[in-house]
Amino acid sequence: MIGSLPQTPIEWAQKACDSLMDTYQAGELPPAHRWHYHQGVFLCGMELLWEAVREDRYIEYIQQYVDDLVDEQGNFDFARDELDAVQAGLLLFKLHERTGKPKYREAAAKLRHLLLTLNRTSEGGYWHKDKYANQMWLDGLYMAGVFSLKYANAYGEEGLRSEVLHQERLMRKYMKDEATGLLYHAWDESRRMPWANPDTGCSPEFWSRSLGWYGLALSQFMDELPEQDRGRVELAAELSGFVQALIRYQDPQSGLWYQVVDKGTEPDNWLETSGSCLFVYTIARAVKLGILPSSVEEEAVTAARKGYEGLIQVLQWDEQDRLVLPDICIGTSAGDYQSYVTRPKVSNDLHGVGALVMACVEMQALYPAKV
Repeated sequence: MIGSLPQTPIEWAQKACDSLMDTYQAGELPPAHRWHYHQGVFLCGMELLWEAVREDRYIEYIQQYVDDLVDEQGNFDFARDELDAVQAGLLLFKLHERTGKPKYREAAAKLRHLLLTLNRTSEGGYWHKDKYANQMWLDGLYMAGVFSLKYANAYGEEGLRSEVLHQERLMRKYMKDEATGLLYHAWDESRRMPWANPDTGCSPEFWSRSLGWYGLALSQFMDELPEQDRGRVELAAELSGFVQALIRYQDPQSGLWYQVVDKGTEPDNWLETSGSCLFVYTIARAVKLGILPSSVEEEAVTAARKGYEGLIQVLQWDEQDRLVLPDICIGTSAGDYQSYVTRPKVSNDLHGVGALVMACVEMQALYPAKV
């Protein structure tokens, strides 16, 4: 490492963003020149950082990514058959508010329309992708849910709120395991997938990053729902229980979480960083929201700090003094235990770095002094 180390969580978030900005022009973020949730997650983390530090180079970099793809009429190329395509739309709201350019609202309207065309389960649950027929994945709650609530608030389509709450309730109804408090990665209404439990339709494992998406979604839903909304009260209780479940499965030595969350004693399981980042964010957010029982708050603060410090310990550096986050699982479909633990690990995958930035920004409130 050349030079001095960052000292605060915000400084670590800046170092993570600056490292990737130094590596890639905005349009070249991989996969280059594509509307994709990998870039969206990273840039959503950057937007949170911009809101905290107000250095305009961050919001300008986000705008460069969007403007590389969205023309002046709001036209752009995106996948029309999957929830993942919606996520990067989260970047459009702040740009529309900041610039007043109608192109950003037009682009958001196209993504909102996409939700009207998606296939659904018999109870109205979005299929995650057309090619994953009859399946709901935890990932999808974040990929489209936060966008839908922001769209409802920005443009007055209040019916989207009940839609989002319905999607979350379906996931909880079919995918939550009451014994652990965790949720399975996916659910197949048809029970046709090889991984589907013939009785429940659930996939067999609790995958770290999918649970991270769920926690991220619930945390950000709380910010977008009106205080008096009955669904917000319901979500607060669920988020509180979910955070308590996460704390139970945190590795006591490293402070991180395993790729298959509840099987840390298996010799081929491994500590995965992107899910760990999302869990740190979720726990810290729950503390800030004040939704945890008083008997749990101190334990949650300790768990968040231990997770954050564990992440800082595993960070690496390249020859140009740029930060490197290792041990990120690549994109992963639902499957059995072996399919998860044998997935390749990569460094600086964008949804991993984006999750790190989110975690660091959120952790700043738990470190009022330098650490």
